[in-house]
Amino acid sequence: MRRENQSSVSEFLLLGLPIQPGQQGVFFTLFLGMYLTTVLGNLLIILLIRLDSRLHTPMYFFLSHLALTDVCFSSVTVPKMLLDMQSKYKSIHYAGCISQMYFFIFFTDLDSFLITSMAYDRYVAICHPLQYTIMRQELCALLVAVSWILSCANSLSHTLLLTQLSFCAANTIPHFFCDLGALLKLSCSDIFLNELVMFTVGVVVITLPFICILVSYGYIGATILRVPSTEGICKALSTCGSHLSVVSPYYGAIFGQYLFPALSNFIDKDIIVALMYTVVTPMLNPFIYSLRNRDMKKALRKLFSKVTFFS
Repeated sequence: MRRENQSSVSEFLLLGLPIQPGQQGVFFTLFLGMYLTTVLGNLLIILLIRLDSRLHTPMYFFLSHLALTDVCFSSVTVPKMLLDMQSKYKSIHYAGCISQMYFFIFFTDLDSFLITSMAYDRYVAICHPLQYTIMRQELCALLVAVSWILSCANSLSHTLLLTQLSFCAANTIPHFFCDLGALLKLSCSDIFLNELVMFTVGVVVITLPFICILVSYGYIGATILRVPSTEGICKALSTCGSHLSVVSPYYGAIFGQYLFPALSNFIDKDIIVALMYTVVTPMLNPFIYSLRNRDMKKALRKLFSKVTFFS
């Protein structure tokens, strides 16, 4: 990549969160607590799945990868946001900004693909229990590997196209991280191809997994509701409700922000939406996916009993 094709801008200025100076301390403490909860909660999930042999199943295999992805996803933006909340000069180097954007897109897509893989696993387990043997370790590993490859390819395509643009004078990003849409608005080059790729590829890596999730859980719900019992209905709500309670705001935020960038005219709204799926959703996932699960609770009690015994 030649220097003349990059940009005359060596760094960008992040405006950060629209918070009053007197409220900085309160919000810093709040977001720091949420970030630590995200990291510790998801790492605890990975540890439990690793240590308890009863959790060595396809469902928890995908869950462990999702937990690791959530830790990385949140770590791409939140530490920088917290640092900027304590700094007067909120700058980020050009290379650092491009890298942050790359990993943000990468882990966003990876989250989407892993959630889709989990939905497929539950679909096979509930709708075709006699065929669940197809969910072998090799297939699970293949699904995760394909998720990584597709996520990498998508984020790399956006990054390579962005590095061909010029940023002549404006370098202020009205956001708390290097958002692709915000960067495109700052460019003085023709961004038609970038917006075309952002929309078309976004349909593939975001809309199609979302449709697959809805179809999978539609079949799951229909299968369980055929069982004429209260237990069947409760199982349907337990299987679909928790998952969709995270899927809905996660995909809703992404649809509004990236597939319909022309509708994102209010900066404060964009920031709130971004906070939802970069801070709130990764923090809630350990509770929604795992800590409400009976097997995870047993594994957690087993771990605590071992710690108490050795202490």
